[in-house]
This record gives sequence, structure tokens and C-alpha cells, in this order.
Amino acid sequence: MSEIAFTTEEVAVKKRERGVESLTRLTIRRFLRHRMAVVSLVVLSLVVLSALLAPLSPYTPTQTDPKNSLEPPSLQHWFGTDDLGRDVFTRTLYGGRISISVGLMATALALGLGVLVGALSGYFGGVLDNGLMRVTDAFLSLPSLFVLILISTMLRDMPSSRMRNSVVIVIIVIAVLSWMWPGRLVRGEFLKLKGRDFVLAATALGSGHGRIITRHILPNSISIIIVQGTLLVAYAIIIESGLSYLGFGVQPPTPSWGNQLATAQVYALRAPWLMIFPGLMIFITAMSVNHIGDGLRDAFDPYTIR
Repeated sequence: MSEIAFTTEEVAVKKRERGVESLTRLTIRRFLRHRMAVVSLVVLSLVVLSALLAPLSPYTPTQTDPKNSLEPPSLQHWFGTDDLGRDVFTRTLYGGRISISVGLMATALALGLGVLVGALSGYFGGVLDNGLMRVTDAFLSLPSLFVLILISTMLRDMPSSRMRNSVVIVIIVIAVLSWMWPGRLVRGEFLKLKGRDFVLAATALGSGHGRIITRHILPNSISIIIVQGTLLVAYAIIIESGLSYLGFGVQPPTPSWGNQLATAQVYALRAPWLMIFPGLMIFITAMSVNHIGDGLRDAFDPYTIR
């Protein structure tokens, strides 16, 4: 009997493993059917790889050469030079490091806060739900650009040297004003899932609230969190570029795609390459991330399994 029981248990484990593997393969196969998502993934990988390899450039992002200022694209300077003779290609690569890093870190903070608020609100409901959702509605009603500029200015004027770091400021500001969307989506998922049989069974077995949230409900909401995260990355990159363009984001001489565009506006007719290449990188990155998000949404959607 012990051998039979052991064999049966072993078979059950193998079946579970095959089930997980088949679900993973199904998700990947459905994502690969989304051609724009696959192309966007390749393009985004190339953008990230080029940013990571930026130190291999023969120039530094702050290296000036006034004698060769505003030079058009050439074999020596692939994207030309700016008004101080700095290599635009190198600055664009390093700017990608800043812009993409800001997008990823701001998204991580926003998702962390949004998931926490959404999970607590959707699971416990009642007074806590009403209070958290009123706070969420209040943040959603704020004029984003105005508040972004206001908070960025206030943080920059704080005495702490850490808060004067413009990159840290931009990350905090974007996260503070973008956690509401994942928060509301996660709340909806928790409201839908907390009445399911597996949650009721866990409650009947004496599982605590923390275990039910983290081990039973949250894993079943991970797909919507991943999709929302990809969309927030694109949003954060665009917001960072806008803030830097207006002079409230990443400050020179640290390069970012946004402050490169701010410098380029003075020379828009004389040296159009100064705005073409950073603007093109913003467009390509944002579009790629959005298409990847669409592909992930279709891949995780249980109603489109085929």
C-alpha cells in the first residue's frame, strides 16, 4: 500500500508539473501570435542593450569640443554634435539609461503602493475600502502636470542633499501620481476573487488574512499587475521626458531624452538632428512598451485561449 500511495503521489506531482508547463507554454505561444508585441520586444531589447553598452562609446556624455559644435551626423559623430560639441549619440545612449531607469523604478514604486492599497481595500472592504477609494479619487482628480511641477519644485528646495538629486525627485513624483490605476484594478480583482471557493476553503482551514492575500488571491491577480506595469513604464518615460523638457526633471549636465529636447528647441531649424534622435528614441520606446503590454494582456486573458 505504501508503494502504491507513493507512486500515486508521484504521478500527481508530475501531472501538476505538466499542467504548469502547459500553461506557461500556452501563454508564450499566445504572446508570440501577437506580431507587433514580438517585434516591439526585439526593438526594446535593442534599445536597452544599447543603453547598457553606452560606456563603450569613445566619448563621454559631458565631453565638450567647442570647435566641432553643431556638426551634422557623420562617421565620427553618428548623431552629430550639440551646441557644446558633445557627441549626441553618446548622450542619447546615456539619456536612455536615465529615462528607462526612471520608468522602471517609478513603475516599481507605483505598483508597490497601488497593489498595497488595492489589496487592502478590496479584501477588507467596508470603512477601509471607502476611505482608501476616496483618497484614490482625490489623487485621480488632481491636474497631473501642475502637481508634478509643484512637487518637483518643493522636493528640490528641501535641505536634504538626497532630495536635491533630480533623478530621485522625478522617480518619487511620478510614482506618487501614478499608483491609482493599478490600485483600482487590483481592488477590482480582489473583490472578484475573495468570494471564490479556494479563498473560502483557505478561510475555513484557519488561514490568516496575510496568508490568504499573499498566497491565494495576489498570485491570481499577477497577470493584471504585469500588464498594468508595462503600460506604466511607457507613461513614466513620457512624463520624465516632459518634466525634463520643461526644466523640472533631470537637470543638465546629466543627459536624459527630455532635457536633450529642451536644448534642441533653440536649434530646431539650424540643427534638427538634436531633436530628431532623442524624440525618436522616446517614440520607439513608448510604442514598444505599449505593444508589449497589449501582447501580455492577450496572452494572460483566459477568454482568448485558442
